[in-house]
Amino acid sequence: MSDKKQQVSRRQFLNYTLTGVGGFMAAGMLAPMLRMAVDPVLKESGQGDMANVGLSVDDITDEPQKIDWKIDQVDGWYESQVNRSAWVFKDENGDIQAFSPICKHLGCVVSWGGSDEYPDQFFCPCHDGRYYKDGTNVPGTPPLQPLDVYKSEVRDGILFLGDAVPRKGA
Repeated sequence: MSDKKQQVSRRQFLNYTLTGVGGFMAAGMLAPMLRMAVDPVLKESGQGDMANVGLSVDDITDEPQKIDWKIDQVDGWYESQVNRSAWVFKDENGDIQAFSPICKHLGCVVSWGGSDEYPDQFFCPCHDGRYYKDGTNVPGTPPLQPLDVYKSEVRDGILFLGDAVPRKGA
């Protein structure tokens, strides 16, 4: 080994100092941007939660009835309440059915018995789209898919609905 110590020149000292300070400042500017991009991804999602729609199971009949409820929605840091609707009834087996009122053709709102010609079908006024009571689309009408069905659950005699799930088939 040599007895000679390695000395740092002024130029090297300034270079190391400015590089360190510049790196520290860059990290300080990038950290908030990185956190803003990553933080919403790491938060737990409220999707899939069942919402109380305020309807007793005893009030559900075999005639479809439209129900409305609100859910809390979080988009990043923005929180809002969103209105949801469903057509709810009991089928011939006594099972609860909950269909989305959104037509699969153009996204208009369907109504039960909305047409005088077809009083026992869901009717979309936009292009005369029709669905049978079980939510399947009537062949020869504009919708090519059945109505979406809500996930449903009964707790203490009250109906809870989740997200609408698309169904396959025509």
